[in-house]
Amino acid sequence: MTNNSADHHPGNSVVEGNHEGDFGCSVMDLRDLMELRSGEAVNRINDTYGGVHNICKRLKTSPVEGLSGNPADLEKRRQVFGQNFIPPKKAKTFLQLVWEALQDVTLIILEIAAIISLGLSFYHPPGGDNEMCGQAAAGAEDEGEAQAGWIEGAAILFSVFIVVLVTAFNDWSKEKQFRGLQSRIEQEQKFTVIRKGQVIQIPVAEIVVGDIAQIKYGDLLPTDGILIQGNDLKIDESSLTGESDQVKKSLEKDPMLLSGTHVMEGSGRMLVSAVGVNSQTGIIFTLLGAGEGEEEKKVKKAKTQDGVALEIQPLKSQEGVENEEKEEKKKVKVPKKEKSVLQGKLTHLAVQIGKAGLIMSAITVIILVLYFVIDTFGIQGRRWLTECTPIYIQYFVKFFIIGVTVLVVAVPEGLPLAVTISLAYSVKKMMKDNNLVRHLDACETMGNATAICSDKTGTLTMNRMTVVQAYVGDTHYRQIPDPEAILPKILDLIINGVAINSAYTSKILPPEKEGGLPRQVGNKTECSLLGFVLDLKQDYQAVRNEVPEEKLYKVYTFNSVRKSMSTVLKNPDGSFRMYSKGASEILLRKCTKILDKNGEARIFKVKDRDEMVKKVIEPMACQGLRTICLAYRDFPAGVEPDWDTENEILFDLTCIAVVGIEDPVRPEVPDAILKCQRAGITVRMVTGDNINTARAIATKCGILLPGEDFLCMEGKEFNRLIRNEKGEVEQEQLDKVWPKLRVLARSSPTDKHTLVKGIIDSTVGERREVVAVTGDGTNDGPALKKADVGFAMGIAGTDVAKEASDIILTDDNFTSIVKAVMWGRNVYDSISKFLQFQLTVNVVAVIVAFTGACITQDSPLKAVQMLWVNLIMDTFASLALATEPPTESLLLRKPYGRNKPLISRTMMKNILGHAVYQLTIIFTLLFAGEKFFDIDSGRNVPLHSPPTEHYTIVFNTFVMMQLFNEINARKIHGERNVFEAIFRNPIFCSVVLGTFVAQIIIVEFGGKPFSCSGLTLSQWFWCIFIGVGELLWGQLISSIPNKQLMFLKEAGHGINKEDINDEEYTEGLDEIDHAEMELRRGQILWFRGLNRIQTQMDVVYTFQTGASSLQGALRRQPSIVSQHHDVKNVSSPTHVALSSVNSTPTTSAAAAAVAAASPPAGNQSGECVP
Repeated sequence: MTNNSADHHPGNSVVEGNHEGDFGCSVMDLRDLMELRSGEAVNRINDTYGGVHNICKRLKTSPVEGLSGNPADLEKRRQVFGQNFIPPKKAKTFLQLVWEALQDVTLIILEIAAIISLGLSFYHPPGGDNEMCGQAAAGAEDEGEAQAGWIEGAAILFSVFIVVLVTAFNDWSKEKQFRGLQSRIEQEQKFTVIRKGQVIQIPVAEIVVGDIAQIKYGDLLPTDGILIQGNDLKIDESSLTGESDQVKKSLEKDPMLLSGTHVMEGSGRMLVSAVGVNSQTGIIFTLLGAGEGEEEKKVKKAKTQDGVALEIQPLKSQEGVENEEKEEKKKVKVPKKEKSVLQGKLTHLAVQIGKAGLIMSAITVIILVLYFVIDTFGIQGRRWLTECTPIYIQYFVKFFIIGVTVLVVAVPEGLPLAVTISLAYSVKKMMKDNNLVRHLDACETMGNATAICSDKTGTLTMNRMTVVQAYVGDTHYRQIPDPEAILPKILDLIINGVAINSAYTSKILPPEKEGGLPRQVGNKTECSLLGFVLDLKQDYQAVRNEVPEEKLYKVYTFNSVRKSMSTVLKNPDGSFRMYSKGASEILLRKCTKILDKNGEARIFKVKDRDEMVKKVIEPMACQGLRTICLAYRDFPAGVEPDWDTENEILFDLTCIAVVGIEDPVRPEVPDAILKCQRAGITVRMVTGDNINTARAIATKCGILLPGEDFLCMEGKEFNRLIRNEKGEVEQEQLDKVWPKLRVLARSSPTDKHTLVKGIIDSTVGERREVVAVTGDGTNDGPALKKADVGFAMGIAGTDVAKEASDIILTDDNFTSIVKAVMWGRNVYDSISKFLQFQLTVNVVAVIVAFTGACITQDSPLKAVQMLWVNLIMDTFASLALATEPPTESLLLRKPYGRNKPLISRTMMKNILGHAVYQLTIIFTLLFAGEKFFDIDSGRNVPLHSPPTEHYTIVFNTFVMMQLFNEINARKIHGERNVFEAIFRNPIFCSVVLGTFVAQIIIVEFGGKPFSCSGLTLSQWFWCIFIGVGELLWGQLISSIPNKQLMFLKEAGHGINKEDINDEEYTEGLDEIDHAEMELRRGQILWFRGLNRIQTQMDVVYTFQTGASSLQGALRRQPSIVSQHHDVKNVSSPTHVALSSVNSTPTTSAAAAAVAAASPPAGNQSGECVP
């Protein structure tokens, strides 16, 4: 690179003028510089600054040694250039959450009714003669009682207030938990920088401007920077520009590296030039948060100069191409990424329950009003007198309140709460099991998983590679050879070939503990080769010191297409030498010579190669070893070859040696895989290794069992079977292959993606498959994204893989996946338990309120009592039942799959069975209770009369039955022992006891507001005795075999295949499930209140990387999605956000429309939380 500083000094003076502190350039200078791309940037760097090295000088840093790491200096840099931290969007305040909870439509209706009731209770008609208004006013003789009419209205308002506070508090604590989770994910991200000449890893937030950062394959760049030195560096900038082609970076053509982009190939070093809000990603986030006005204008101006890049085109990634094929058909049969399985089922169920409740409450009100009107004006034949109007209206308001109460009890608001509590609880506990959950719904989806496509290296194996065999100089050594046995000439080639031709970031460090194994840092395969050099009593570091990275002439880094890595050195005499290493069967095809035992190169023919494969490579592979070939090639001086024609360069090689690398299977894996198979989950291994190695490892793990006809195939063969003449994937062909496929070897990332997509889209089995995938490499991104649940490796995983995943395995261990399955199933079961309990209460309460109201003109359960029942049923029960810890027995059943109904036949039997018991008891008490207990009847009492013992007993018995039924609800698969492990769940015990104590207080001291009068001890014992009857009745129900009950329908199904095929999906609507379509027809306005379910689930979206909650909003509004036809192929969230910031005004209007259109309760979906 030329230094033009001499001729361009005048250009510098401008910059010198406004530098801040002691640095030669200001934040704005660097920001302006980072706005430029390719040629312009190179010119600006050379003309204005005189080359990258001069920028280093101005920023007082050394391109080789890095910063000094002096705290004062670092602090100063933070003050001048900012911290590498993008402040998150302000969390909602508690009051905002209260306001949101108040938006619930059912609550609003109740509030209005209560206020009317309050107003009327204070209005006394002037001289309305009681007799004239008929029965209506009778019973108000006692002045004190008439004055107490306001209590009911006030009590309802108070109850609403409590419900709102509880909801808001839950939302608030949930939000807090997610912020915690988010920051934990951020803290875990570290990056490699050079300080004082030492390579160290520091948290991303501590990087400052002027740091020299080392970048390598798979990194997600945390800051903007300028390239100082690079080998074959290719970057995926689609998240910023929308261009899916990888951009080559070099000092001469394009040295600008941007934050938020992914390194797809190569390695290098960069000078950090902008951090935090001044970096490219930071600028976008500032815009999204409708950043500081001034800044916004400047940035917008700067952005539009580069108009072309901002035309967001659909990505030409794997998914993009497929979507384009679909575009032509315009109609897609299967919705792309449905909502999480559970979420879809719940929305569906909630709509059904809501409809039923609405109808019941409407009928209740109509019957009450008609009965009153006919009785008063028809049978008693009274006239409507003006002075009686307030009294009649008071009656109508009471009827209306009863109707709304029926509705309140019918709608299971506790569902979203149960889901949230259960998921949040599981996520917290899963941390301890080494699962860091990034997207909440992944947790429950995992419980339904039917297939796991796992990597081999690091997940099934220990990822601690060691060379155990070698073939050098015509001799096959079964263990590491003695250095004396190898000719010095060959030994030299091996040492250089390994030390120079591997990333300099890979190294072997002394063990942490005395007597431990040496630590392997960097790429594990390279570490095993470096270990091989150390075993040969040689020192690789000395070679590297002699040939530092700057002296490497050209590097072809390893990628999944090449399957090899080569490094070219220029010799003093002008000739070149290239060292290569790579997968043996691939590299041997390019070798034309091989070194014999005298160290001379002899001709290596095809038949020699075949023989070597048979005698050396296959035996190694069958023992589960990975074989790597080392080779070299010399280029004569004089004519420099064209380094870009890779096929001609990587040819005519001389083979030095072939080594066999062992990566032992993790001892706990075979057991974990057996558990998966018992749980009905198929484990498939997808690896880039040789098929024999893969087969050997798969047999050790128990993926392949002797005597079973499973398929093991290579990627090539797989593609041949599933693609048609045009090279397109045929789903029908794929359906013939995948059910028996267990091992896919020598596979490319595309193969992995094709397999995952094929299994998910397949409709051959009796149920659709739910697929989990593990991945660690950058190229696994598409497959991780496509899978229902993507697991990335926390230790070996690249940032790109982590970014695309749903769960990060912090210990890279397959057994943690089994734990995730257990937790996922537990979430599903917890929600089913809650549903079983909740629906029993709903059915009983609605029927009691309805029939009671119709027969006795007054609901036996008053509005306030209903709200209390609703509180224990919803809030407390969801706490108690959603926190049951998982047991191993969860792994003994088959997965539920996508179409299994939420409410199974057993649960339906329990719900209806218990409802029958409770209804019988309550109606008996209601119509004959006064005779049994020898008390006054509570039926047909006039308005405002004091609470009766009779109705108090009905209410108390009802609550006792719910309490004991809560214990029954702990088991949903028809188990007998409902008390099993009850003390393992302290929350459950405390909720049940707490509810019981609260009930005693309400009955004895609740008085008028709760419509209760105190009970005697014997009456209490009867209530509790009837409650305990629930447990005995539960045993009776579980004795009835399900086969006798085939007439019971199941409820809460997922989406059936048939439904999907019947309805043609247009591309824009593919995110909307059926239940939401029903909603959209506007049948149920009040149902927006239920939108809380969405809200709770939306937290899932809100905390997906940064801006994707905007996507959540776009997902909801089909009209807008279709305007945004370009958004549908987006693979990265920031990209969507961009399209709504930088494109034409209409788009931002659309974004505003989204915010307006999303219902108030679902507000969280309309905003972006970086």
